[in-house]
Amino acid sequence: MLKHVSLLAAGLALSVAAWAGPKVEMQTTLGRIVIELNQDKAPISTQNFLAYTKENFYTDTVFHRVIPGFMIQGGGFNKEMEQKATKTPIANEAKNGLKNARGTIAMARTNDPQSATAQFFINHKDNTPLDFPSRDGWGYAVFGKVVEGMDVVDKIAAVPTGPFNRFFPTDVPIDPVVIKSVKVISEK
Repeated sequence: MLKHVSLLAAGLALSVAAWAGPKVEMQTTLGRIVIELNQDKAPISTQNFLAYTKENFYTDTVFHRVIPGFMIQGGGFNKEMEQKATKTPIANEAKNGLKNARGTIAMARTNDPQSATAQFFINHKDNTPLDFPSRDGWGYAVFGKVVEGMDVVDKIAAVPTGPFNRFFPTDVPIDPVVIKSVKVISEK
């Protein structure tokens, strides 16, 4: 029995270590979220997110699209709902085996599978239709998961939303949910 328990513990430790990656702390107007990134399975998306983080790009951006029971999306617009200039789009890493499960963070993109830049979303539920291969043959690249603060994600998902303008006809928080800062708290 002791040998079985030791093997089980070793297996659990290995699976935790395989996921361990850099951690970032996201301070929002509704609380703190800590996200662990998976640089092994999503190196391009992780490096992209870390580059924007280290440049303070996400400071004073908002969660501009909030759909309870689906996801919360942010990282691209300021409090006035003006889109921020971004770097060149990155390659889509949706084939990495990571799933769009509740609490995971993925790259947001347009209909073009290779269009992800700075925007991201946190899955509010398991979103299997977003996994590779999705309807467009690609999917949405997961690159991390929330390890602290799912209660904050739930609070954000519950805020009242409505239209902002003709480009944002629904799902915009009536009172902005601001990302006050994102910073790296652990390199690995």
